[in-house]
Amino acid sequence: MSINIRDVPPAPVKATPGFLDLSRLNRSVLLAVRSLWLHKLRASLSVLGIVIGTSAVISLMAFGKGSMADALNDIKKQGTNIIVRSVKPSDDSSTGSRSFVVSYGLTFRDLERFETFGDTIGRTVPMRVFPSEVRYLERMQNARLVATTNDYAAVNHLQVARGRFITSEDNRNLTNNCVLGATLADRLFPTEDPIGQSVLVRGHRFRIVGVMDNRMPTGGTGGSSAAEDYNLDIYIPFSTCRARIGETVIVRASGSRSGEKVAISQVVLTVNADFETREGRERVKAVGESIKNILKEEHYKDDWAVTVPLDRLEEAERQQQRFTSLLVLIASISLIVGGIGIMNIMLATVTERTREIGIRRALGAKRRDIITQFLVEAVVQTTVGGLAGVIIGLGIVFGIPPLWNLITGSMLPALLSYWSILLSVGVSIVVGVMFGLYPAWQAARLDPIEALRHD
Repeated sequence: MSINIRDVPPAPVKATPGFLDLSRLNRSVLLAVRSLWLHKLRASLSVLGIVIGTSAVISLMAFGKGSMADALNDIKKQGTNIIVRSVKPSDDSSTGSRSFVVSYGLTFRDLERFETFGDTIGRTVPMRVFPSEVRYLERMQNARLVATTNDYAAVNHLQVARGRFITSEDNRNLTNNCVLGATLADRLFPTEDPIGQSVLVRGHRFRIVGVMDNRMPTGGTGGSSAAEDYNLDIYIPFSTCRARIGETVIVRASGSRSGEKVAISQVVLTVNADFETREGRERVKAVGESIKNILKEEHYKDDWAVTVPLDRLEEAERQQQRFTSLLVLIASISLIVGGIGIMNIMLATVTERTREIGIRRALGAKRRDIITQFLVEAVVQTTVGGLAGVIIGLGIVFGIPPLWNLITGSMLPALLSYWSILLSVGVSIVVGVMFGLYPAWQAARLDPIEALRHD
């Protein structure tokens, strides 16, 4: 009688026991959840550290990233601008008693040398800046007079609220037109329309052709520490200032007078390059070094300063990375502290459930089953705590800024980092494994006979 091999049933495959047995893992998870549910208050207190640590990671990362992004955006607004400023040299303080008028700073010769860069420079914006009184009828306001060209508004991201800004025709025709900052216009013309009115500036009348939109104060021009309030500016054509007012300006302050002879207070040069690329940044730096070399040749004293915003941008980016690492470290400490709390509770749980462990061992449970049970309980606690921390952290990130704005009237920047959510939950799970492994090992080492005798 022949037997077909296809008629023989296959031998049953014996399942290999181990930690990866899904059915056993499911039972361990159910037992862990049931055990935690029976001791809800103790379980809640044990995961409190994980909840606080996880929410701290998410919220601190969001507020830190938002603040740094806000600072980086302020620098990026300057784009590829190179700022060259006139600086009063320190050695002039000793000669101030001998000379009433101090002469220093950038010259028109420097401006001509800057133009030799050709197509590398997109915009060249010269400025003459000094304090001045602005009068309209009986009203008077101290302001900052800025003599410049039509590109000034674009370079500094200023918006015109009414009328227009200074044009190239104003500079070409030496017109006595001016544009007022938002606050200056409100103070001189609280009830009137300033467009078309005339103001008196250093003995000359200027017709108002525009009013600028309100702008928040920023850092000082060229990176100085002084605040720069655009809202108290009055803008006139650069060529008109040179012809009507001249280079020498007398400034009165605190009952004293001082004179300064400065041709150009500041020049902003916009480099035709993409600062988002490495090549563009290197090009801006190269132009900045060339400008420094030109000024060293033309000036025998250090009465100038060159600021490349990209240097500040790269330094700010490095600070952002260090700041982010510090925040992660601080928040991770909270997670570790929470893990220590869970290990403490798990060790107490092992002592309380000694008889249960003995019964399970007597019924055939192996050491790896006991390790799996207690390890899963620790991981379940940290996972639940991590998810609860995520919910609380998201509530803080999206709830605190509107409330802060409502109370203080200022914005609190927050930028959610999605990787911080994955990081916090992942770390909380790892903490559960790390701090739950020792209590689980302690439970597995119990002698079954001694465990059954335990009261």
